[in-house]
Amino acid sequence: MPERKIKIEKERCKGCLYCIEFCPKKSLVLAKSSNAKGYAFVEFNDEGKCTSCSICALMCPEAAIEVRKDK
Repeated sequence: MPERKIKIEKERCKGCLYCIEFCPKKSLVLAKSSNAKGYAFVEFNDEGKCTSCSICALMCPEAAIEVRKDK
């Protein structure tokens, strides 16, 4: 099974929550801390549910999320 790699650039994230709203597996959560610009950013909280569908990355208006499937 491929290993999922979700990278979220917290400094680019503005906390719009689109990725959280559209994630079918609810693998993303809003962090309790803020980035340097003062925005609460999104964190990956997989618990083995993520399917690497990339919907989160497609919905992110700041292009702050990258999804890779490694073999």
